[in-house]
Amino acid sequence: MTPLELQIQTLPDNPGVYQYYDKDNKILYVGKAKNLKKRVQSYFTKNHDNYKTSVLVKKIVTIKHIVVPTETDALLLENNLIKTLQPRYNVLLRDDKTYPWICIKKEAFPRVFPTRKMVKDGSEYFGPYTSFKTVNTLLELIKELYPLRTCNFDLSLSNIRAEKYKVCLEYHIGNCKGGCEGHETQEQYQNQITAIREILKGNFKESLKEFKNHMQVLAADMRFEEAQKIKEKIEVLENYQAKSTILNPKITNIDVFSIISDETMAYVNFLQISHGAIIRSHTLELKKKLDETDEELLELAVVEIRERFSLTSREIIVPFEIDLGENIKVTVPKLGDKKEILNLSERNAKYYRLDQLKQIKIVDPDRHTNRIMAQMQKDLRLSVEPRHIECFDNSNIQGTNPVSACVVFKDGKASKKDYRHFNIKTVEGPNDFASMEEVVYRRYKRLLDEKEPLPQLIIIDGGKGQLSSALKSLEDLGLRGKIAIIGIAKRLEELFYPDDPIPLYLDKKSETLKIIQQLRNEAHRFGITHHRDKRSKAALNSSVESIPGIGEKTMITLISHFKSVKRLKEATEKEISDVIGLSKAKKITDFYKKE
Repeated sequence: MTPLELQIQTLPDNPGVYQYYDKDNKILYVGKAKNLKKRVQSYFTKNHDNYKTSVLVKKIVTIKHIVVPTETDALLLENNLIKTLQPRYNVLLRDDKTYPWICIKKEAFPRVFPTRKMVKDGSEYFGPYTSFKTVNTLLELIKELYPLRTCNFDLSLSNIRAEKYKVCLEYHIGNCKGGCEGHETQEQYQNQITAIREILKGNFKESLKEFKNHMQVLAADMRFEEAQKIKEKIEVLENYQAKSTILNPKITNIDVFSIISDETMAYVNFLQISHGAIIRSHTLELKKKLDETDEELLELAVVEIRERFSLTSREIIVPFEIDLGENIKVTVPKLGDKKEILNLSERNAKYYRLDQLKQIKIVDPDRHTNRIMAQMQKDLRLSVEPRHIECFDNSNIQGTNPVSACVVFKDGKASKKDYRHFNIKTVEGPNDFASMEEVVYRRYKRLLDEKEPLPQLIIIDGGKGQLSSALKSLEDLGLRGKIAIIGIAKRLEELFYPDDPIPLYLDKKSETLKIIQQLRNEAHRFGITHHRDKRSKAALNSSVESIPGIGEKTMITLISHFKSVKRLKEATEKEISDVIGLSKAKKITDFYKKE
């Protein structure tokens, strides 16, 4: 038995955290488990589809573990170890210490201000907020509602009684009530701080109630000017609340998490709900290392976000079941207000992902292409990335002038110089299957003869019949199995594979399906354009040939200029004479007048 096998055999069946080290004693990976022995054994007893996981397992020389009382403890410990040790094969978690907070300072007359530093002096901190814009909006709201001091004087009772300070300009313009000279009592000031504390928690109810009562008292006392000022404050607060409130105000102290992922990245959106209002939103970006599942990533992200933002809620809303221990209630809503909040969170995650992808496309187009190719390879179950794709489409409107088109995409983009038209030579009448067989054979026979590179993927616009015809040509050329080939049916956008009776249905919003649809539509457009030109020229040809005194040379000149019979018929004698001369122009106009 090897030392590694011995380590695995002696692992306990308890919850805990395991750590993998390489031959140089460098940390490779940190993971958590309900049962350490079973989880670690699974790495060495099954075949891994993911290449990176296989590489990781080959590098493991030493296994260390830490046993903890519960799986919740394991989650927290895993999170801390990943951030501290930053193992190569773990999802990257960065602890950003620069988020702003709103501080209510522990003082006799507390100041309220933004800060990036938390000082443990008994002061209250609300946040952290994901941007200073949110902080400034809240502070402006508070300033509109409550006149607070901005000075940093020590306003102790002894200093106020000793008349140590004098009121400043802020007092004279109405932004402060002059607590420094005793114009406002500590109790009155603390009442304002209590209201501000509730607003920062997302609870506007008490402040609105207090303002409305005060306004009615002032109005009853005929103090209409002061009542109007209170009314304006109510409007400011209601306006802010209207922008924040999204759903049922009874939904409070709940955190919402959703995840959107692709081949390489995952995006976890977090919404904090208090009294039916979103009081915080954040999207965490996770780079995949070992083809982690959405469940694993979401568990990791929830623990990280709860720690980062000091969240204490007892209930979370998520799109699927995850295990966070007994102290947190996990809700997976199917209907109602909670489902709407979850949908909102998912939309936020999707928009964030789209924004990131747009930025990557501009800043790092190669990374964007690599991501798309990796996604297509996975979605279409291919052995290699489809860097070179060719798509075929037949056009034989009303059975006339059958043609076919081949369009080429390289690295997910149209390569128009490689597009090809085919006039059907061996098939009489409209026969899609035989036409497809002919053009696929001709296309790849030529590429083989000219030693040109072959595509990694062929897409046939059609169902099983067209796919079988194309496959026969590949077989005749000895290319079956060397090039992946699929058919796309128009009705339900299902994808057909050779020798597989069950079609593949991709998500209608997936990038892979969008690229396939783009290829199919481009092939259809390219084929129809060629078919239309061919049909128009044939019609013009026959029409012009029947005019007495008009020869082949004149006919070719008219075809190249007017393109269609309709345009020739509508042209004036002057317009035609400018092309072929007055004498022949008169013959043509006279002919069409008789018609």
